[in-house]
Parts: sequence; structure tokens; C-alpha cells
Amino acid sequence: MTAIAAGDQHAFRILVERHQTLVIGTVARMIGTSDAEDVAQQVFLNVWKAAPRWRPDAKVTTWIMTVAKRLVFNESRRRNRSRILSQGSEEGAVNESPDERPGPDASLLEGELHEAIARAMAQLNEKERLAVVLRRHDGMQYEEIAVVLGTSVSSVKSLLFRARNTLREKLAPYLKG
Repeated sequence: MTAIAAGDQHAFRILVERHQTLVIGTVARMIGTSDAEDVAQQVFLNVWKAAPRWRPDAKVTTWIMTVAKRLVFNESRRRNRSRILSQGSEEGAVNESPDERPGPDASLLEGELHEAIARAMAQLNEKERLAVVLRRHDGMQYEEIAVVLGTSVSSVKSLLFRARNTLREKLAPYLKG
């Protein structure tokens, strides 16, 4: 990071190569795959610009994910403003029981479950959603998540507890039997 702060493009390229999969994956899980690469590119652009402000006591991955968090939250808020009307129709689909549908094959049911999970995740607030993504998909420790979210470890545990309960409630029709 010190080299990047000094304008070393080769060091920046190495940083991007090391962390792009994590950033793109996290962004995609937060806002969807369609714009994930564009937002990830913006994350790294912001990392380049902010490199002089990086502190050596900060873990690089955690710092990059903090930059990603800001951009993802901004993008999420922008999208939520335009999606408020369409969300009502999606909520009805989540509450529909699998027993009420005709018997599709297993792959169709699996696809439906993935869609239901995506809808349920989208209904979490952005901090809860990011905490779940960072913990479950990226394998971050509570302490690292707390740094990314700018909160305490106990707050992270509370966010994850609420998120898991919400997901369990929204996905209950799919988890029975």
C-alpha cells in the first residue's frame, strides 16, 4: 500500500489481482451480478485515490472491503429508491408455499430456492446483508467485519443474529419438510 500511495502502478496491479475475486464476489452478492464488475472497478479506483490515507496498522483486505462497503451501500440506496414499487410484488412470491405449486423437477426447485434466498437477502437492511455476506461467503471473522462496518464485535453478532432470524422467517416455506 505504501508503494501504491507513491504511485507504483505495478504494486496496484498486484493488489487488484489478489483481491478482485473477493471484491467482485462480495459486490455481486450485495447488489447482483449485472453491475458487480463496474462497482468493483470503482472500488479499486477509490483504493488507488485513497492509498495515501491508508494506515500501516490497518489490514489491507479489511480496508479494501471498507471502501467496497461505502460504494455498495450507495449503490444499494440508489437502487432501493427506484425499486420500492416492485418490491411489493416480490414479497408475495417469498411467502408462497412450495406445496401450492405443481411438482417441478429438483433443479427447478433448487433454482426457485436460490431466487427465494436472493429475495430474502435483498429484504435485509444493508448492514445485515453485508455482515452475512462477509461472514458466510467471504469467511471473515467477527473482528474484521466490525472494522469493515465501523462497529463493535457485539454489534456484528447482533446484526448477524437478526439477519439469520429474518432469513429463517422469510425462507420458512422452503425449509419445511
